[in-house]
Amino acid sequence: MKKSLKRNLIQHCGIIGGSIFVAMGYSWFLVPYKIAPGGVGGLSQIFYHFFHIPIGLTMIMFNVPLFILSFLFLGKQFGMRSIFGMLSTSVLSDVLSFETLHKIGIIKDLAPFTYEMNGHSFYAMLDPTDIYLSAIAGSVLLGIGLGLIFRFKGSTGGTDIPVAFIKQRTGVSIGIGYWMVETFIILTIGIVFKDMKLIIWGYVNLFITSKITDLTSEGLPYVKGVYIISEKSDEIKEHIYDTINRGVTFIKAEGGYTGKQYNMLFCAMNRRQVAMIRDIVKDVDPKAFMLLTDVYDVMGYGFRSRNLDLQDKS
Repeated sequence: MKKSLKRNLIQHCGIIGGSIFVAMGYSWFLVPYKIAPGGVGGLSQIFYHFFHIPIGLTMIMFNVPLFILSFLFLGKQFGMRSIFGMLSTSVLSDVLSFETLHKIGIIKDLAPFTYEMNGHSFYAMLDPTDIYLSAIAGSVLLGIGLGLIFRFKGSTGGTDIPVAFIKQRTGVSIGIGYWMVETFIILTIGIVFKDMKLIIWGYVNLFITSKITDLTSEGLPYVKGVYIISEKSDEIKEHIYDTINRGVTFIKAEGGYTGKQYNMLFCAMNRRQVAMIRDIVKDVDPKAFMLLTDVYDVMGYGFRSRNLDLQDKS
């Protein structure tokens, strides 16, 4: 029970930490310039700029019906951490806005953060001459925040729900579903604000955010997988044992052209050991065929798993 409580406390603190990054990215850099990489946050900007409804409140207004629809039509159980992630992200997006920080006394003077563009005053971290930096910084913060939320088994709801609905009803892949939903939101923002440049920035920010999210949640690939096809596989195996102290697996293979049977060798290793195995293969069999791939997660003796399991285990 104590371990469970400690784990849940750490996970909820991690989700809050990720929500802070998401909130800073939206409130300080993206929302002031109407830039958003799709998502519910993008739609919320329309209500923020036209009706002056706080962006966090609008995110809740969009997410709550989406959660209800998911339970009714998809049967998808998001769990308490997903709802917690959605609420914390939405609330902090409003709490960390410059206006709120000024009202509660954390920021004494709003003048350094007040700018004018096209006859409208707004609050932002960077001035309009640095709009490109704002777009990049906001996307990076958003990606870090989402990655942390995913790493601690949370979710922000949002476009995950309509994507799941599209996949269930039409059978299209998840990737295509995300592309359809995010494209609709990005195009809507560009059309509503009558600025086609926002569409370009939306796709640029979508790319940056998705890459940073992956890096934060999964990390860089620190393990390499090596496939080796050689007539001297047994000799290569012995050198791997002696030199880099890694286990080896033989996979039965057959040449497509020759029909000859081979023992294809597979080995997982750290990146720094790749140069060593290259030398081993070249020395033992210069004619060997070697394929090197990235491995994003590995579980077993000698390796530390990076898998993100979003499901609760009883």
